[in-house]
Amino acid sequence: MKVDVLLGLQWGDEGKGKIVDVLTPSYDIIARFQGGPNAGHTLEFEGIKHVLHTIPSGIFHPNVINLVGNGVVIDPVVFSAELDKLKPFGIDFSSRLLLSKKAHLILPTHKLLDAASEQAKGKNKIGSTLKGIGPTYMDKTGRNGLRVGDIFSPNFMEKYQALVEKHEGILVHHTDFTYDLAALEQPWFAAIEVLKTLQAVDSEHYLNQALQNGKKVLAEGAQGTMLDIDFGTYPFVTSSNTVTAGTCTGLGIAPTKIGSVIGIFKAYCTRVGSGPFPTELNDATGELIRKEGNEFGATTGRPRRCGWLDLVQLRYAIMVNGVTELSMMKSDVLGIFEHINVCTHYLINGEKVTDFPYDVTDLEIEPVYEQLEGWHCDLTELEDFESAPAPLKNYVTYLQAQLNVPIRVISVGPDRKQTLQN
Repeated sequence: MKVDVLLGLQWGDEGKGKIVDVLTPSYDIIARFQGGPNAGHTLEFEGIKHVLHTIPSGIFHPNVINLVGNGVVIDPVVFSAELDKLKPFGIDFSSRLLLSKKAHLILPTHKLLDAASEQAKGKNKIGSTLKGIGPTYMDKTGRNGLRVGDIFSPNFMEKYQALVEKHEGILVHHTDFTYDLAALEQPWFAAIEVLKTLQAVDSEHYLNQALQNGKKVLAEGAQGTMLDIDFGTYPFVTSSNTVTAGTCTGLGIAPTKIGSVIGIFKAYCTRVGSGPFPTELNDATGELIRKEGNEFGATTGRPRRCGWLDLVQLRYAIMVNGVTELSMMKSDVLGIFEHINVCTHYLINGEKVTDFPYDVTDLEIEPVYEQLEGWHCDLTELEDFESAPAPLKNYVTYLQAQLNVPIRVISVGPDRKQTLQN
């Protein structure tokens, strides 16, 4: 068996949680492979909206294992709060939720370092979610980090104190930054005790054995391709590899074990926080999309920047991920428009550009659009794609021809039922 991968192709917030939830009945294991509580995967069904930050999006399905992989960074406090919110739904965490022993822990001082660093940047802020993600990954690569397996060690407190002392030595240089570490530590250590009640496993052995036993595994990515630390719009990126290759390092899966790669994209574009966004609409149209799409961050609540679909960016994301099929999200949001624009290429210094440039941060980019007929109607009651209005079908056909990858799923609303197969 091979591992199928599901990930975002834009700047995050594409709707990955919903599609994972829809696909979960076809799998035995759902495994998160990177990111942390900066993720906000939204699921909606039976009139209830759920937002997951670290727990995989297959958690609501019985008989399916949900695994938090070694590439994920875990904030015990956020994780414990997630568990509390899910308890009313009768989920058996002891048998259905596994943690990799190699997953790194976000300490209270990681969050303080994040906040202090962002404050010091002033106008040059990168738009951090202030969840401590970056500092935790820095300690990981600096070989100082604490991992889930360490909480079971008899010298855990010694390791914790050594890392905290290192962090405090850095924080002392941020003279305008004040904090109360003791107030943050109390809930953190209480949450560590919660983590101890869950199954911690050698996830790479667990997953590879499962594949040998014929189990079907879906790897769930967080954030989006354009936030990848290597291939995103650097430096306005996250601290992990959000692309398909991150599945291998984040779960211990060999490249030869990757199967289908399902790329998720919105029918338009959004971005949260700072950084380049070639097709951004700083006008009434952008505001209309934001309002109609309820484009506010599931984790931060920040308003998302909105713009038309960017095929230069999307082709790039498809290439670096090896995408084999696509899911188009939020098609219903564009139902308010009579006409829809799609960016086909850029003009940079008067030259036509179809390959995504090395660094778009300091470039003057003029997106060139092709205008298509909009469907200009409500899609939320559609039950099958065959009944879809002709302009929506034409939009899908057009994109498939431009991207050379089939669009298998079209989402027409937030509920898991509002999902059409093509």
